[in-house]
Formats: sequence, structure tokens, C-alpha cells
Amino acid sequence: MKELIETIVKALVDRPEEVVVNEIAGEQAVIYEIKVADQDIGKVIGKQGRTANALRVIVKAASSKIGKNASVQINSKPKGA
Repeated sequence: MKELIETIVKALVDRPEEVVVNEIAGEQAVIYEIKVADQDIGKVIGKQGRTANALRVIVKAASSKIGKNASVQINSKPKGA
């Protein structure tokens, strides 16, 4: 799942080398934290959050097959990191 998210997000941004996806797993839920460059955050979120919502729908659909709840958080990387 992490690789799927990385592939999708890297295709959306101008700086794919700065995309980092962290997987935080719990017993019944998984959180995928996406970090992108400041200038790319708008591309990942999209107009009125449509791109982010589409990404969340894909992740939820894929995670339902493994029987866990999944959520996506989108953050920008701090400058210099």
C-alpha cells in the first residue's frame, strides 16, 4: 500500500525526490503520512481537496481488502529537511 501511495503522489508533484510516505500501523488501523515539498502541497491536495479525497478513497478501498481501516495525512516538509 505504501508503494502505491508513493507512486501516485510522485506522479503528481514537481519534486518527486522529496516525497516521503510513513506508515504508522496500529491493531485495527493504519495511518499513511505523506510529506511533500512546500511548493507541491497544493498539487497533492487539489482544488477543493478533490485530489486528496480521491487518494483517500483509493487507500480506503485497498485497505478494506486487508480488513483494516486506513487514513491519509498530508503534510509539507519543513524547509531544509
